[in-house]
Amino acid sequence: MSYGMAVALQSAVFAALTANQQVMTLSGGAIHDALPSGPVAPLLVVIGPEQVRDASDKTGAGAVHDFSVTVVSAAAGFSGAKALAAAISDALSGADLVLSRGRLVALAFVRARARRVDGAREIELWFRARLDEAA
Repeated sequence: MSYGMAVALQSAVFAALTANQQVMTLSGGAIHDALPSGPVAPLLVVIGPEQVRDASDKTGAGAVHDFSVTVVSAAAGFSGAKALAAAISDALSGADLVLSRGRLVALAFVRARARRVDGAREIELWFRARLDEAA
């Protein structure tokens, strides 16, 4: 197994989200890898936690990365957050990301959860990426 492709995957996901006009418009460009300190945008995206497991085989090292992208909204309802979550799902599901290390074999939407957290609205989207170490 190799965890070495994790940074390459995160960078490629960030690039795909910031290159998507609908995601950028709906989020106001507020796409982060951690919640910023201090005041935050009323609607933002956080590239979050991941779980990785070995997917090596006789052809080489590989890994399956389950990672989250979370939409956080200060609005009273879920409508704006759901619109942004749908745009993120459309931008990433089946995307052909180019990695600086390794190769993306497949990228798919896995699940989502919408909930209220400390007065905010949060939609957590989970994706699964299958990566091979060989380029």
